[in-house]
Amino acid sequence: MNFFKVRSYAKLNLALNVIGKSSSDLHRVESLITFVKLYDLIYLRPIKLNRHRINFKGKFAKGISKKNTISKLLQILDKKNFLNNQKFEIKVVKNIPQKSGMGGGSMNAASLINYFLEKKIIKLNKKKLINITKLIGSDVILGINPKNTILSSNGKLTKLKKKLNFYVLIVKPNFGCSTKIIYSKLVNYSKAKYNKPKKSLLSTNSITNSTNELENVVIKKYLKLKNLKLFLSKLPNIIFERMTGSGSSV
Repeated sequence: MNFFKVRSYAKLNLALNVIGKSSSDLHRVESLITFVKLYDLIYLRPIKLNRHRINFKGKFAKGISKKNTISKLLQILDKKNFLNNQKFEIKVVKNIPQKSGMGGGSMNAASLINYFLEKKIIKLNKKKLINITKLIGSDVILGINPKNTILSSNGKLTKLKKKLNFYVLIVKPNFGCSTKIIYSKLVNYSKAKYNKPKKSLLSTNSITNSTNELENVVIKKYLKLKNLKLFLSKLPNIIFERMTGSGSSV
């Protein structure tokens, strides 16, 4: 059987505020999120074996653990018997760098969920869908039906059809950032700004005047990021330069 092809798009945080911690000691985050035409390619097909086969290749495949977001997803679906014992061969061409702040791994899992739902391979109500994404990673839910999104601090997602008229240049430095380490070094929190989501939050003026509160944490650890931002800010016709996620891409 031929492989089916799925595109798994990179996620960019246009703004990111950390509001505090939840009762479960997880950071409460709000963010303005978009997706760009940089994507991993996922090829998959059903196979008649007793276990799944997962393979990563491409420029940014090196070092991906056997325990990854895709293996986690399949393990969860198997445990709950949502796949009816069907196994899959999955090949992923990694075009999104690891530890770049673009959610490559999370979006891989989300893209597979979208595919399984679209092809009616699995059936999930909203509650089950949210629970599964949380078991894999906090960013996975962002890739379910990927659109321009406002993430409120209470976890609510507001999807918008509004188009953003930006040309995007992404620079990935020669270092990566551990999300866990970066968040652990954050001391100051801000007040919630996106609990009343509206289209104007995605206006050019609003985005330009926003920030990523994790930037200063990363800059303290990696001075290269400050120098990169300074270089980019001096380029002609730059509207703004900003790190995405917990870094290290700008």
